[in-house]
Amino acid sequence: MDRFEGHIAGIGTASGTRLVIGRWDSSPFGAFTDVMMEDSAGVRTLLAPTREIADYVGATYTFDDVVLLEIVSSLESSRLLVDAGDLQVQAEVGPVTLLGRLLGVLPSRLATHPRWLALINPVASLLVKGVATAGSAGNGRTEYYGVTSARSLTGATASWRGSDLGTLAPVSPPVRFGFSSAPPRPQLVTVTTTIRRPGA
Repeated sequence: MDRFEGHIAGIGTASGTRLVIGRWDSSPFGAFTDVMMEDSAGVRTLLAPTREIADYVGATYTFDDVVLLEIVSSLESSRLLVDAGDLQVQAEVGPVTLLGRLLGVLPSRLATHPRWLALINPVASLLVKGVATAGSAGNGRTEYYGVTSARSLTGATASWRGSDLGTLAPVSPPVRFGFSSAPPRPQLVTVTTTIRRPGA
C-alpha cells in the first residue's frame, strides 16, 4: 500500500473555481505539493510537479487537463502559501474546528487505519456532506482518508493565469475528481491517505 502523510486544503472561490491542495510531507515520491482544480464550467485540471506524480494521480482521479510545473508551498501556523506559476494562492488558517477537536481524541494509529476508515465510511458523509473515508480510487485501487485534525480557513486570495478567482467561498458544488469531495466549508486538514493497489 502507498501512504501519503501531510495536509489537504479545500478552498472555494467567488468565481466558482474550487481548489484541493495536497501538501505532502512524506509519500512514495518524497515531499511535494499538487493541486486539483475545478472551474465553474466543470473543467477539472491537475497541477503536478513531475510527470511521474501526474501519472500516479491521474491513474487515481479523473481530470480533463494536466499541467506540469514547479510548485512551491509553505505552511505556517496561520498561513498557507502556494506558488505554482500560473496559480497563486494565499490562505489564512484559523483555529481547530469542532470536528477537528473530536478527531483529535482518537489515537492517530486508529484514526488512519484502513479497517477503521472502511468501518466508519457509511456515517462519514452524514457528518460532513460529500465526504467519504474509503472508496474506489479507480484502476482497481482503494483509497482511505484518515483525518486527524481540521482547521478552518478564514480567508483566501487566488489567481489563475493572471485572473483573480475572487474571495473565499464554500467548496460548492462538490468537486468531481474521485469518490469523495472536499468538505463544503473551506478548511485545512491533517491527513494520512493510504492507497491499496491491486493485489496488495
